[in-house]
Amino acid sequence: MSFLEEKAMETPSPNPSVKKRGASWSDIWLKNTKPLKHVVFAMQLQQSLATPTSKDPDKEKTLISNFSRIDRTLLLSDDILLRILSKLPVSQRNANSLVCKRWLNLQGRLVRSLKVLDWEFLESGRLISRFPNLSNVDMPKGCLVSSRNAGILLSHRLLSLQIDSWFSNFYEETLFLPVEIVDRGLKALASGCPNLRRLVVIGASELGLLSVAEECLTLQELELHKCSDNVLRGIAACENLQILKLVGNVEGFYSSLVSDIGLTILAQGCKRLVKLELSGCEGSFDGIKAIGQCCQMLEELTFSDHWMDGGWLAALSYCENLKTVRFVSCKKIDPSPGPDEYLGCCPALERLHLQKCQLRDKKSVRAMFRVCEAVREVVFQDCWGLDDDIFSFARVFRRVKFLSLEGCSLLTTEGLESVILSWTELQNLSVVSCKNIKDSEVSSALANLFSVLKELKWRPDTKSLLASSLVGSGMGKRGAKFFKKT
Repeated sequence: MSFLEEKAMETPSPNPSVKKRGASWSDIWLKNTKPLKHVVFAMQLQQSLATPTSKDPDKEKTLISNFSRIDRTLLLSDDILLRILSKLPVSQRNANSLVCKRWLNLQGRLVRSLKVLDWEFLESGRLISRFPNLSNVDMPKGCLVSSRNAGILLSHRLLSLQIDSWFSNFYEETLFLPVEIVDRGLKALASGCPNLRRLVVIGASELGLLSVAEECLTLQELELHKCSDNVLRGIAACENLQILKLVGNVEGFYSSLVSDIGLTILAQGCKRLVKLELSGCEGSFDGIKAIGQCCQMLEELTFSDHWMDGGWLAALSYCENLKTVRFVSCKKIDPSPGPDEYLGCCPALERLHLQKCQLRDKKSVRAMFRVCEAVREVVFQDCWGLDDDIFSFARVFRRVKFLSLEGCSLLTTEGLESVILSWTELQNLSVVSCKNIKDSEVSSALANLFSVLKELKWRPDTKSLLASSLVGSGMGKRGAKFFKKT
């Protein structure tokens, strides 16, 4: 018989009537070492606060100074402290991160939105380790090769660049980072931030966007500058993309081509698009038709400084669920829209916004209004060429409830009255900075219309408004005693 068997025979069997022995301190220590750290710290804290037996004032000062140096936040776990920091105002985040390294790391976990200014900070991995929970990243400034200490700021509506005084020529190779570096940064960002929801980047290629599409499955919004048809193959892999902005050509900075080929690739890949903006993009009827047929959830479509071929306007009728159409800084709408019977219309359209567009071509504007005849809200802001003849085509809008005119200097009171009196459902009217619309020319019929509107904002002539506000102040007459006729 072995020694172990003898020991087993000698050991008495457990008695069920005997109460079970409680856990020893060694068991607690082995199983719950982490909470005991806070217990030990609390015991040390109580010991330091105990009343000293000696009445020596020097020892009391020493104990008080030691107590002031104790970090009492160590009693709190990271999760609890993180919840506390998240309740504080955003303006205090920079100050809180300077308290200690622990607070610095915790504050980094609270940051969700970030603009990348230093590309090396991204490539080195410090950005991912410092801000692991990013969901919104803006990268164009980091992709630009510019001097931070330069005194000249070259600004465009879409981007800005700091340059030195000796800088004379613009070349795409010197303005932007190489494509390989941008793709490498996108790959590092995608692997470290898989919960990315919004991304803005410039100068990426198909491979870089494919890495984002594979890692960031929750990506919903993408803004891509310096885009081309080849790059759109990578965007098409983002199946959950809902908001997309493509910038193909920016005059003076770069020139990229987005044609019907790229728009068709985009339409077949991103079928869940809700908002789409095409800035500086080319295309024609076929590209817009493909988007309308494939992206059936599309509700908002924006054209900014577009280079579309003639006849593309008729393709808007294929966007059956389109609710908003915007034209921004467009030098032309459609040079040859074709006959009316081929134009069609957007039955679900509710809003038509035109901002800083040239509306001198009567045939083009007439066709656009015909396609958007179901619109309920119309906004004209700083549009050139909008005179009485052009605005008269707006009579086709029979369901308009809201009209806003701002900076339309060619439109007169008579031209405005001839159109809005035919709109039986008009409820809100805003006329601002339209100098040829005069208060003195308002007819009784127009005044009666104003009285039944739900909301009216009437400030057509800013000069008359300024003159009426200065009545009695003496402004404009104080120089008379110095400049008298002789």
